[in-house]
Amino acid sequence: MSSSGKVYLVGAGPGDPELITMKGHRLLRTCDAVVYDYLVSTAMLEWLRPDCERHYVGKRAGLHALPQEEIEDLLVRLAREGKQVVRLKGGDPFIFGRGGEEALTLRKHGIAYEVVPAVTAALGCAAYVGVPLTHRKFSSSVTFISGHEQPGKEAVLEIDWGSHAQSGSTLVLYMAMGRLEEICQQLTARGMSPTTPVCVVEWGTTPRQRSVSGQLQDIVWRVQEAGVGAPAVVIIGAVAALGDSLSWFDPVI
Repeated sequence: MSSSGKVYLVGAGPGDPELITMKGHRLLRTCDAVVYDYLVSTAMLEWLRPDCERHYVGKRAGLHALPQEEIEDLLVRLAREGKQVVRLKGGDPFIFGRGGEEALTLRKHGIAYEVVPAVTAALGCAAYVGVPLTHRKFSSSVTFISGHEQPGKEAVLEIDWGSHAQSGSTLVLYMAMGRLEEICQQLTARGMSPTTPVCVVEWGTTPRQRSVSGQLQDIVWRVQEAGVGAPAVVIIGAVAALGDSLSWFDPVI
């Protein structure tokens, strides 16, 4: 490993800046450079030193500030300049955050790195709408699924929706809003009850949080009627019905 700089792959959490770890907070206060994503709370940038380099590399649907390969090249360059670098990623770096790809690139180039985990979107969003992802009476397992894969892959067709439909596990879908109707059809076609509860959480854990509840058979039109979109997570399973009774977070819009 290089003895010059070091890259910390830091999870920023699901949105609420207070959900970052103490270690992540300390690294942001002391780093020489930060490379941050679209979903990172801007409040976290206020913790940086005045002389800290800031590199925005956010990605939104159809709009990427930098391609992934260039982000990885940037991390390598900054570390080779002897800088302590925080790669600040929304959610957790190793859960649909492409942190694994960045870690592999850093290792390939002999760059020292460390991973700082965080509260991932599924956990944070579910908690803030009062949905327990596991519950002794309803679900003893939870599955995280990406609704969006790399271009050129037919992700919805490759995922074994039949197994998920029959598993009894709580399903949490990331990056699925563009394919929500297709995914609901896949699940019902493979045996999941159309009346299975569903909860969609937009901008979870932030003041912009909104949620829509329904069933597998009607959640698409409910989401459309409410105008809810990305970024959002979709929670499918019996526990999703508990959100209305256990919700505690009151966002200020």
